[in-house]
Amino acid sequence: MRNKKLVLLIAGLLLISTIGSFAETKKLRQIGQYTLSRCKGGIPTAEVMKSIVDRYAGDIKYGFDLVGYGDLYLPFMDQLKTASFVEKSLPIGDKMVWMLFRSRGRVKAVEDLEWAGKAPLDVFSFTVKKNYKIYEFIMPKPCGNVSLRKVEEFIPTAVCDLKVSPSKANLNDPITIDMSGSQHAKSLQVDVFNAQGTKVASKALAPDSPKWQTSFDKPGEFTFKGKAVNIKGEASTCEAKVYINYPPECSLNLSTTKDYVGIPIIIDASGSSDSDGQVVKAEFEITDEAGNVVDKYTVTQKPFSWEKVFETPAPYTVTLVVTDDFGGVSKPCRAGLEAAQKTLFVMVEAMPLWARGSYGAYLGARAGIVYKIVPGTLDLVLSGGGAFSLKDEPWKSFFTANFLLNVHAGPVFFGGGAGISTKVKETRESDFELVGSLGFNLFDKNTSAAALFGEVRVPVGDERSFSDHHKLVLGFRFLF
Repeated sequence: MRNKKLVLLIAGLLLISTIGSFAETKKLRQIGQYTLSRCKGGIPTAEVMKSIVDRYAGDIKYGFDLVGYGDLYLPFMDQLKTASFVEKSLPIGDKMVWMLFRSRGRVKAVEDLEWAGKAPLDVFSFTVKKNYKIYEFIMPKPCGNVSLRKVEEFIPTAVCDLKVSPSKANLNDPITIDMSGSQHAKSLQVDVFNAQGTKVASKALAPDSPKWQTSFDKPGEFTFKGKAVNIKGEASTCEAKVYINYPPECSLNLSTTKDYVGIPIIIDASGSSDSDGQVVKAEFEITDEAGNVVDKYTVTQKPFSWEKVFETPAPYTVTLVVTDDFGGVSKPCRAGLEAAQKTLFVMVEAMPLWARGSYGAYLGARAGIVYKIVPGTLDLVLSGGGAFSLKDEPWKSFFTANFLLNVHAGPVFFGGGAGISTKVKETRESDFELVGSLGFNLFDKNTSAAALFGEVRVPVGDERSFSDHHKLVLGFRFLF
């Protein structure tokens, strides 16, 4: 028992003589007696030292809590895995904030420590960063004691990172500005400049709110200049660019601004252009006087034109919008168009004709005009031509002319009017006649028509009886 007490007394005296007084800076004159963990095999490598620390992680955490640095334990263990160990020799008189060691099997710590050995102390040195501070730790060779040598304030330079997406966009498209990649910043700022260098927008951001969305109503190149400021007020800059696509410009031309129903017109967008690309699509729209859409047409091939036939007479508005190869859309171009019903037609007729008086046979042809007073309902017909006799004397060729009104009921029409015929025989005089007609339309389009018709011509006068002086006509009529 007395020997055991003697050993403890000697150990206590050695510890006191080694570490010195607790009331002032402790003097550390020897190393290796009270090791936190001992390495075997001489001076270890840095990797061996890392493995030792990992093996004694629980003891180290206890020691960190003991000296009031518990919040540094996790960064210490995490950064130690990738830390670069630097071999140093601490000069005599170099101080340490604290050191962890083991005495009588228990982890202990001593603070405010100074190396007072006879020669510089060889150590492994590595650093841990936390909350803008750098902690330098040392591990003396060959013992595994962990010691905090010094703490220095470290305020890193802010890293400015600015991303803008998309890098090319159309007018009023959303543009996202993202500075979340910036580091060590207390505040963030973005300024936007146009191609002329004029500031057009500015936005203050923060590390916890590093994104901003904006848009542009003017085309061209815009530069985003970012600034990241650290807690010391030192700034770093970065920038990115975005290009806002110039929209195309439309050009609308009509082959005529007044057209007849049924006659095609050309609606032409081939003059449209794009200053920074090319036109790839033209969209046409036709609206009536009330604004109702009556037709649409899209073309994606040059020459970007549309041949259009109007079936109903009315005033119309043609609207054109073109799209470029980046999806930019032009402002609309508009043009007015008056589609009218064709009312005046040229007419030609061919017919056999019989004149009463043993019925002289004739072949006739007439030309004239047809004016549609009420299209599809009432026509005015003016015509004239010749009838060529197919018999010898006393029959002779003669001239005939008509002034008629025709009423339509679907494909059937009938009417009447006045006519004249020169004499059909030398023994007769020219006749002023009443003319009656009946016909059937083979087709009746907006721009042309064809019909078969019959005609009875009755002379006016007391001396001219119907039975001896009427004429019968059966013919074909074409209007264009």
